[in-house]
Amino acid sequence: MTHVYCPECGFRSPATANYCPRCGALLATETGSETTMSFDVDAAGEEADAAEGAVGIKGPALVVRSGGGMAGQSFRPADGRTLIGRSPECDVFLDDVTVSRQHAELVREGDTFTIRDLGSLNGTYVNRRRIESAVLEDDDEMQIGKYRLTFRQR
Repeated sequence: MTHVYCPECGFRSPATANYCPRCGALLATETGSETTMSFDVDAAGEEADAAEGAVGIKGPALVVRSGGGMAGQSFRPADGRTLIGRSPECDVFLDDVTVSRQHAELVREGDTFTIRDLGSLNGTYVNRRRIESAVLEDDDEMQIGKYRLTFRQR
């Protein structure tokens, strides 16, 4: 059975529904257009901590712990702004419908790194708390869509 997701609240409804059973919003089915799918953070299963394999990384990095078959991959933040999202033009490309095209940005000012959500559907989480903006510390866990990443500063 196929489903549609409410553009207002993200509720998953049968494809035959015209209105969201949760909030009553019109469920417009888009053809040929790619949208971000809703994702429940609490429903994400715990996977093996691949960040432990990245202990040899020197300097600041984002290490993917789980999600999308990318566990163990690391990304070095650029000086200034590092864009994170589903768009291939992003510095950190997370290819999954639970990630917005331009989901978040990591801003570097000296030795301080700040993560900012860019109005994403599923939000950005740091240490399991939804944030608009947060200063990252070493070993902080971020969640972007179904991806879990660890921030390493050492």
